[in-house]
Amino acid sequence: MPVTYHRSGFVFTEHTITVPLDHARPDGPVIEVFGREVGAADRGGRDLPWLLYLQGGPGHSAPRSPVAWLRRATRDYRVLLLDQRGTGRSTPANRRSLARLDDPAAYLRHFRADSIVRDAELFRAHLAGDRPWSVLGQSFGGFCALTYLSLAPEGLREVMIAGGLPSLTAGPEEVYRAAYPRVLAHNDRFFARYPEDLAVARRVADHLGRCEELLPGGGRLTPRRFQSLGITFGVESTFDTLHHLLEEAFADEKTLSDVFLRRVDALVSYTEYPLYALLHEAAYCQGAASGWAAHRVLGEFPEFDVELGGQVRFFGEMIFPWHFEEDSALVPLRACAEELAACRSWPALYDPDRLARNEVPVSAVIYYDDMYVDRDHSLRTAGMVRGLTWWITNEYAHDGLKADAGVLDRLIAMARR
Repeated sequence: MPVTYHRSGFVFTEHTITVPLDHARPDGPVIEVFGREVGAADRGGRDLPWLLYLQGGPGHSAPRSPVAWLRRATRDYRVLLLDQRGTGRSTPANRRSLARLDDPAAYLRHFRADSIVRDAELFRAHLAGDRPWSVLGQSFGGFCALTYLSLAPEGLREVMIAGGLPSLTAGPEEVYRAAYPRVLAHNDRFFARYPEDLAVARRVADHLGRCEELLPGGGRLTPRRFQSLGITFGVESTFDTLHHLLEEAFADEKTLSDVFLRRVDALVSYTEYPLYALLHEAAYCQGAASGWAAHRVLGEFPEFDVELGGQVRFFGEMIFPWHFEEDSALVPLRACAEELAACRSWPALYDPDRLARNEVPVSAVIYYDDMYVDRDHSLRTAGMVRGLTWWITNEYAHDGLKADAGVLDRLIAMARR
């Protein structure tokens, strides 16, 4: 029985459906997928169309607190915030649940965009029957939206994508070869804003190379884990986070502060998002293994080598094999991660021919300085999807949808032209 409650001017109704783990085997094992319906409390009895929101990630649940775009969306839609399989209140996929499985890697091969889309189709049938619905995809959610257009366009009324137009053909190695220069550019932006942090970052890295510093959640803070804090550079709301950490890095001349270690732990641990670490490279794989692509390509960019003694440069959205050695939340999943990195049987996620014949209205915003999604890849893809209207802007970072409800307002208007 769905649970309904009111909060902050919205009406929330909770839904859970049962779906096959493997949609090619509908009579096989099943999992649960959870979604939270959101409507405006003052909408009365109006029968509004449905909008499915696909969160970024992979491995992140839908937002839990009302955000600005949601208030705009509920003027026109009933919104379903989907906890993609393995996240939030859907059947969990984490170090404890995966440890109970005989073959966790085989299990997780069913947790990519293609399975998420097929879950969404079952949710659509549950909520809307035969009626198509609209989709809003943020970041990785936009990747899923393109997979939706490739696999089941008959279920779609319109699609809106924010910072989530991937290459239809690039494998993970090409993705990371394009990503590292963007990350270096964001490092330059950061240190141009905070030039005094160059010396502090070097001092912290040198300290971590000499001394063992244990994080409160377990595991050592190594120089390379410290470098992973650059993931905060891609979002405007967190761009300054590293600066505020470095302000309080040292308790005295020889000791890192407890405040620094606690806050760093919260940022570098994948305790909350193990699927992100396990499936991040797999999200780009089609018919080939990732083979730890970010790690292999890193050698082409010596600027990141902290042992050379120059300026410290921070990584962005990259997962390395050592994450599964140094992050205590990921250590139990190391063998699973190795199997996934070696997997060569990933099916295609996009159908370029079908997208070239697309008849569903699609609008997209491309962020000019997006650290996470390559602008050139996005523009190339925009030209390969029939009927896609795009808007490119340097006014926002990757979190433009969250920062300004006007982004959604413009996407809706573009999709309805």
